[in-house]
Amino acid sequence: MSSFRRSSRTSFRTLFRKRAGAALAAIPLLAGGLVALATTTAAPAAAVDNGLARTPQMGFNNWNSTHCRAEFNEAMVKGIADTFVSQGLKDAGYTYVNLDDCWAQPNRDASGNLVPDPVRFPHGIKAVADYVHSKGLKFGLYSSAGTKTCDVQGFPGGLGHEQQDANLWASWGVDYLKYDNCNNNGVEAKQRYKAMGDALTAATRSTGRPILYSICEWGSNQPWTWAPAVGNSWRTTGDISDSWSSMISIAHQNQSLAPYAGPGAWNDPDMLEVGNGGMTDTEYRTHFSLWSQMAAPLLIGSDLRTASASTLAILKNTDVIAVDQDPLGKQGTVVSSSGGLVVMAKPLADGGRSVTLTNETTSTKTVSTTVQDIGIGGASSYALKDLWSKATSTTSNAISASVPAHGTVMFRVTPGSPVPPPTGLSQLSDLPWTSAVGGWGPVERDRSNGEQAAGDGRVLTIGGTTYAKGLGTHAPSDISYYLGGACSSLGVDVGVDDESTNGGSVRFQVWRDGTLVADSGVRTAADPPRHLSADLKGGSKLRLVVTDGGDGINYDHADWADAKLACGAGPSAGTHDLSDLTWTSATNGWGPVEKDRSNAEQAAGDGTPLTVNGTVYAKGLGTHAPSSVSYYLGGSCSSLTTAVGVDDEVTTKGSVVFQIWRDGTLAADSGKLTSADAAKQLSVDLTGALEVRLVVSDAGDGVDYDHADWAGPRLVCG
Repeated sequence: MSSFRRSSRTSFRTLFRKRAGAALAAIPLLAGGLVALATTTAAPAAAVDNGLARTPQMGFNNWNSTHCRAEFNEAMVKGIADTFVSQGLKDAGYTYVNLDDCWAQPNRDASGNLVPDPVRFPHGIKAVADYVHSKGLKFGLYSSAGTKTCDVQGFPGGLGHEQQDANLWASWGVDYLKYDNCNNNGVEAKQRYKAMGDALTAATRSTGRPILYSICEWGSNQPWTWAPAVGNSWRTTGDISDSWSSMISIAHQNQSLAPYAGPGAWNDPDMLEVGNGGMTDTEYRTHFSLWSQMAAPLLIGSDLRTASASTLAILKNTDVIAVDQDPLGKQGTVVSSSGGLVVMAKPLADGGRSVTLTNETTSTKTVSTTVQDIGIGGASSYALKDLWSKATSTTSNAISASVPAHGTVMFRVTPGSPVPPPTGLSQLSDLPWTSAVGGWGPVERDRSNGEQAAGDGRVLTIGGTTYAKGLGTHAPSDISYYLGGACSSLGVDVGVDDESTNGGSVRFQVWRDGTLVADSGVRTAADPPRHLSADLKGGSKLRLVVTDGGDGINYDHADWADAKLACGAGPSAGTHDLSDLTWTSATNGWGPVEKDRSNAEQAAGDGTPLTVNGTVYAKGLGTHAPSSVSYYLGGSCSSLTTAVGVDDEVTTKGSVVFQIWRDGTLAADSGKLTSADAAKQLSVDLTGALEVRLVVSDAGDGVDYDHADWAGPRLVCG
């Protein structure tokens, strides 16, 4: 609980600024018209290393069901512990039985110690903790980082008594502290919460009892930027209430904070209301699904002793719990949000994803996404398990469901065997990744990261250089591709996108399996593109990782530009007539590119033997400007020689330019050739080249009759 219900408190929404620096009024709306509360994106603090909450904590807290009423007492707490065991909640993963406010007397004793209320807890707190421990469970307590707690009766807070209280709680067997934010006398939040964190650490060292530290600061001072180094979880919002509007609003507020969550340190959107009666079972399933998808602590807030079968079925859904407790420790992120239809995806340790399809409207809707949109790919099929109905199916790409009003369909998506990339030189943005996790919004194909919505970026631009192809990300990000040992190299330009007008610094790393094979060093928004080359020979997995450059993750829009992956072997050793090989791509200005004959008219095969200025060539390529023909070499060839000219089937007009491109570099240029010119010889060194591209362009007088022959082209390899 907290004092957020008091009108004197500053509105939570006024405490944020838009990450791009615009006014709050400019923040885009999420589904249902609710404001998407964007945040500053300072670098997350390193998680506190106390060995606790490696997955989000699970348990019970009495506040949502009892508040400070008389039924909150020793008998109730023991009854909850009994129910944990008898109803299988302990087996499902629920561990902590926690007390909230009102457990103490209004005043400390003469020694300054907290005193349990003798009416509520006649045997004291230690006896209750011992009982909870006897059930194989853990016990939690509540206080506030102020002079008094949040209830209007004003029980003693911990401000100024941090070490005394921590030592006392440890002696009682407390395993968990929820530390609220009321009556704080204006003392700076980080100072107050760090003081208690230090006290708990000291108490643990002296007693050997670890105490999980739950910071209940309500998101007032952006605790996600500093609390990970202090405690195991931190509240990101004000108090939840038992209504759809409260629950879904809090979910929206918590969704954008995914970069700050991880093992040992979790965003906490407050306790569960499941079973308290203010929402339907459909809405409670959405509540439980979204909290699990957001890797939130799962603290039951209803009286389990009288819980209905449907409430227990929701709380004990082990498939959904497994998503919350996934050891990878990633918080799910919003993939799409439009018209009240919201898709979230969460990376899982097995390489799959959990996906929630939520319908926030008041009528049944179809909610859809794809495997690529949720950040996986590279397989021919994917297994889908509906985590509520338990139905199973497969898909090649589409994920869709009819979702009731205020409902959520939740799938676990597991890829089948991955498929290696095709032989040749491919743009990474054209290939399916096996996993893609962006630090802010989704990873984008052929556009910059933009803001948070999918597709809201622009043309990839680094230092004024624009790129048609590539991947737009935001630190921290991690993209994986399956190679299957079939690929040899990666070439890519990297840098901070020019949309980062207010700074930004990042580091790009390329990993082959577990080995770092390329590192950009720190790149800032002022730097030009940097080219990275990576040896991928024998690798099964390619990872593209972007980390913060050391000054926080604000504006860390990072581009992998013109990322080309070379896979498979090139032509065999020996001398090859180029027309006997298979090209990787071919475009032509009129009709198809022809093998061993001229372009002629438009139909395939309607040409004649290749002839330039009276000389006939048995082998070659007949084209028409503008044309481009590419061959994959795989670094295995050394040279190409060819004659070039306008075919004799052109009796008038016809003027062209032939060019040979080695990877991205012009290697030979014929100059202008007309139908009156003899064939011209071109020769290029291709040693180590991955690709050769034969280009014909118009020489400036229009493309009429621009029939252009690559005559007798021979490629030497090996």
